[in-house]
Amino acid sequence: MTRGLVPGLASPYPIGATLPAVFLGDSFTQRWCAALDEVLAPIITTLDSLPAYLDPATAPEDMLPWLAGWMGIALDGHQSAERQRELVQIGVELLQWRGTARGIRAAVRALFDLDPELIESGGTGQSTEPGSALPGTDQPELMVRLRVPNPEEFDVRRLDALVDMAKPAHIPHRVEITG
Repeated sequence: MTRGLVPGLASPYPIGATLPAVFLGDSFTQRWCAALDEVLAPIITTLDSLPAYLDPATAPEDMLPWLAGWMGIALDGHQSAERQRELVQIGVELLQWRGTARGIRAAVRALFDLDPELIESGGTGQSTEPGSALPGTDQPELMVRLRVPNPEEFDVRRLDALVDMAKPAHIPHRVEITG
């Protein structure tokens, strides 16, 4: 896949050949069109390859943060290109669960390869009795607890940023690391 000027790349749609007959034999016009073809050929090639740019498995490495950004994922550069591809693909699959406990657990598991404990203030319930007690508490909160082998070396900011991205925007959260 190319992005930028590529010397010698032929345009699949040369402009000079599409001009009226009076310009087909004009040397200046044909040279001018050939110069435009040289500039436009990489653009046409990029557009023809667009599905490959949008697929995490085939996208150029510098496109992976851009693809991740579409889903609200911030790649922090700590991962290899292959790991970034995996995270973007996982992000595509987890997008349907974003903002749910299942989505938060899966996001933490994908990035840190550890299972978190989630403590939520909300709840759901049903009752046939009017005036029944409501589940949960009236103040929303989410606490994510993660047990790691070495808490002193763990980057809590990465976990906090991940939870902030994966949780509903209106819910305050805390993260806790234990050994």
